[in-house]
Amino acid sequence: MSVTIKDVAKKANVSPSTVSRVISDSPRISEKTKRHVRRVMEELGYHLNYNARVLVRQKTQTIGIVMKESASRSLHDPFFPEVLRGISAFCNKTGYSIILTTGESEKEIFDDVVKMVQGKRVDGMIVTYSKHDDRVIPYLLDSEFPFVLVGSPNDRTDDIIYVDNDNVKAAADATEYLLRLGHQRIGYIGGDLNYEVANARFKGYQDVLRKHDIPFKEEYVVNPAGEFDMHEIVSDFMNLPEPPTSLVVTDDLVAMKVLQVCHREGIRVPDDLSLISFNNALIAQISSPPLTSVDTQVFQLGHEAAKSLVEEITDPADYKKSIIIPTVIKKRESCRQLISNKSV
Repeated sequence: MSVTIKDVAKKANVSPSTVSRVISDSPRISEKTKRHVRRVMEELGYHLNYNARVLVRQKTQTIGIVMKESASRSLHDPFFPEVLRGISAFCNKTGYSIILTTGESEKEIFDDVVKMVQGKRVDGMIVTYSKHDDRVIPYLLDSEFPFVLVGSPNDRTDDIIYVDNDNVKAAADATEYLLRLGHQRIGYIGGDLNYEVANARFKGYQDVLRKHDIPFKEEYVVNPAGEFDMHEIVSDFMNLPEPPTSLVVTDDLVAMKVLQVCHREGIRVPDDLSLISFNNALIAQISSPPLTSVDTQVFQLGHEAAKSLVEEITDPADYKKSIIIPTVIKKRESCRQLISNKSV
């Protein structure tokens, strides 16, 4: 005869509900109690019957992951595989599986989300982006479906659990770093301003220029949306009467494209142009030269998002929390100190 939750509860001298909460790793149960109950489960040879659990609790033990683009495009961006690695690490530890959206367009991705929710295929969602006028977040809110956002919400902040960096500060720190190296002509290559992260980083860059009374020059700034020609962007910068001596670049993948153009055109990095980017992906460490990059701790973003979602699924909170993951600049060889350094 198989061992039941009641058998474990009796042996551990706790209630069956406490055993259930230990199984779901509820934050309401102390680590001491969890260790005790798990030890009893092991002694009795208790094995969780996942199929029975799904039927009884109407839970799937599965989390849906909403990508901002098609799988093929997302998986080519170093950010997504790393955030997915963080999510997977926590899910593996807690017995959850994951399903990725497979749509090729925004509409198809939204349709995937609707099917997952209405078909009860998942217990909750992790949305890996924050975009203006996106339909996914409002749908999940209106459906009262558990979800966590990787990024900062555009509105209805009190209703949303989110995990993010302080991207305004991260971009400000990157810009300040270049200023301390003596750069005054600092260009900026951002991203689609429909995304909250792109807006935040652009604001951080602008804030520092304003703080140090450095004129904002539109010709030093590009915030491309969709496909763009990096050769044209870099050429436009370097052909200016006073070209930038440094660039703040929205992420490591874009910075790699800048490096490729520089190599082809004989623009020396960092002698002619210093670069600092974001995310500290592996490509930043092995590029030539290695890229100075703001480490946004992408793995930790994914891990904390999964942890927050599982907590919300198993033990819904009365209030929605936010977690801000700190950032740090990893200094490498793509930035140089200018001879004429102005104190900032």
